This record gives sequence, C-alpha cells and structure tokens, in this order.
Amino acid sequence: MSLPRHLLRPLTLLTLTALTVVAAYVNLGPFNIVVALAIATIKATLVVLFFMHAKFVPRRTQLIIISGVFWLIILLFMTLSDYVTRVDYRGVRFPISQNLSEGLAPRA
Repeated sequence: MSLPRHLLRPLTLLTLTALTVVAAYVNLGPFNIVVALAIATIKATLVVLFFMHAKFVPRRTQLIIISGVFWLIILLFMTLSDYVTRVDYRGVRFPISQNLSEGLAPRA
C-alpha cells in the first residue's frame, strides 16, 4: 500500500519537523545547530520546490531563485567572516562565545 502523492509531501514535512524536535533533545554538543540548520534547509527546499511549484516553472524563474540563494550565501559569508574576526576591547577573540560558554552575562 503506497500513499498518494498529494499526501506524501506534507507527511515528509511533518516527519522532518518531528526529527527537528527529537534532535533538539539529543545533546550533540556544537553540532546541534548544524543538524537543526540542515533539517531546516531540507524543509525550506521542499517548500520552495513543491509547495511553491518552483520545480515546474520556466528556466528564467529558476535563475532568479538560484540568484537569490546565491546572494543569501554571500551575505551569510560576510556576516560570519565579520563575527570570526571580532576582538573586544580587552583583546579577547570571540568575546560573545566565551561569555556564553562560561555562563557569564556580557559586560556592558
């Protein structure tokens, strides 16, 4: 017995949502955010391709979607490269992550 195609996609999204909830309760250390973002990326891809019908649109529309994703990657790269190179007034690299790992509130 196989499920109809129109039920398979919503059930896939529900399954991935359940997987996100399960992954939130598993301690993976620093990889919790990586797993959560990977699952979110898969869900967003399914929504864009099938629920927004981007898989079946003309090539020019697909080019616009791909260029938007490319621009998002550029902006994320620039933001993360700024974060990695930050040094606070004491000369400490990554001050935000150190305060969070020590359990201290950020200094004003």
